[in-house]
Amino acid sequence: MRANDVSAVGAPKGGYTLALSVLASVFFMWGFCTVLNDILAPHLKAVFELNYTQSALVQFTFFAAYFIMSLPAAKVIETIGYKASIMVGLAVMALGALLFVPAAALPSFPVFLTAQFVLATGVTLLQVAANPYVAVIGSPETASARLNLVQALNSLGDTVAPIFGGLLILAHSTSGASRTAVVLTAHQKLTDAAAVKGPYVIIALVLLALAGLIFITHLPKLQAQTDETRSAGTSIWRHKRLMLGVVGIFVYVGAEVAVGTYLINYISSPGVGDMSPASAAKYVTYYWMGLMVGRFVGAFLMRHIRPATLLAVVGAGAMVMIGASMLTTGMTAMWTIILVGLCNSIMFPTIFTLSIEGLGPLTEKGSGLLVMAICGGGILPEIQGALADHIGLKLAFIAPALCYLFILYFALYVRKRPIAHAPSTLAAPQAA
Repeated sequence: MRANDVSAVGAPKGGYTLALSVLASVFFMWGFCTVLNDILAPHLKAVFELNYTQSALVQFTFFAAYFIMSLPAAKVIETIGYKASIMVGLAVMALGALLFVPAAALPSFPVFLTAQFVLATGVTLLQVAANPYVAVIGSPETASARLNLVQALNSLGDTVAPIFGGLLILAHSTSGASRTAVVLTAHQKLTDAAAVKGPYVIIALVLLALAGLIFITHLPKLQAQTDETRSAGTSIWRHKRLMLGVVGIFVYVGAEVAVGTYLINYISSPGVGDMSPASAAKYVTYYWMGLMVGRFVGAFLMRHIRPATLLAVVGAGAMVMIGASMLTTGMTAMWTIILVGLCNSIMFPTIFTLSIEGLGPLTEKGSGLLVMAICGGGILPEIQGALADHIGLKLAFIAPALCYLFILYFALYVRKRPIAHAPSTLAAPQAA
C-alpha cells in the first residue's frame, strides 16, 4: 500500500478546521513568494539594463516550472503522500530563496533565474498537493467557496509582498528610489543587486519554520484511487469542460501575472502616476489586496449565487476596467487597472473547481492538467512585454483583456451546462 492509500473514514469537523488552518499558512507563503516577482522584475530590469521582454524572463522562468515539474510533483505525492510532499515543497522553496544570495553576490542574471526556477519547483509541488486537497476535503457543493476562502490567505501573501519588497528591496536601491530611469554605475549595480540578499534569507528561514510546523501537525489523510479505478473512467480528453478549464487557468494566471508584472512600470510612468518605483510598489499592494477582499466576499456570495454566474460577472468587469485604463490617464488610469485585482479575486479557485466538477475517478489527472496550465503566468507576461517594446506599455494591456474575454466565455459555457456532483477521486479524510 502506498503512503497515501488509506481507508476512507469521515473526519470530524475539527479535523477539517485544523487542516485548512495549517494549509492557509502554506497558501500565504507561496502567494507571497510569487507576487514578490512583481518587485523583482523591475528591480533586475534596472540592475542588468534589460528591456521589458528580457525582464519578463523572471516570470517566464518561475512559471515554466509549473509546466515542467507538475507531473513529477504528482509522482512525488503518489509516492510519499500529501503531508510529506508539502514539507518537501517548502524545503525546496527555501533552497531556491537561499540561492538568491550567490546570485546577488556575483551578480548574475542567469543565476537569479536559476534560483527562481528552484523556488518555483517547490511552489509547484505545493500547488499540486494543496489545491485538490482543499477541493475534496469537504462537500463538493461547497468546493468553490472553500477553495476561495483558503485562497484568500494566498491573496494576503500577495498583498503583503509588494510592501515587503518595496521597503526592503526597492527603497534600498538607487534605481528603486528614483522617479526617473537612471543608468547605474558599476558600484551601484552591485549595491542594488545585493539588496535582495537579506529579504530572501528571511523568506528561507520562514519557509523552513513552516515546514517544521507541518511536521508536528497531524493532517487528515486522503485516499488516492488504485490504478484499476483510475483506468476505469473514460478518456480525460473527452471532458470538454475540463479542457476549457485548462485554457481558462492558462489565460487567467497569465493575465493576473502580466498585469502585476508591469504594474510598477505602468503606475510610475509620467502619463499615469508619475512617481518612483518604490512609491508605485505601495499601490501594487492595493491590486493584490483586491484579490484578498474579493475572495472573502466571493466565498460568502457563492452561498447565494451560482459560481459560474459570479465568474461571468467578474470576467466582464476585468475587461471593462482594463479598457477604461487604456482610454484614460492619471489617477483614473491607475485606479481602474488596480481594480482588475478585485475582479481577479474568485477566478482561479472557481475555474479550478468548476473544471474538475463531475470528473469522478479522473479528478487527480484533471487537477494535474490544471496545475500545468499555471505556466501561462510565464508566457503572457512575455507576450505583453514584447508588445510593450513595440507599441507601448499602455496599449500592450490588450493582451490580458483578451484573456478575460475567454474567461467570460468559459463561465457562460458552464452556466448553461450544469452537471450533477460526482464522487471525488480522493476519498474522505481519515479521522485525526
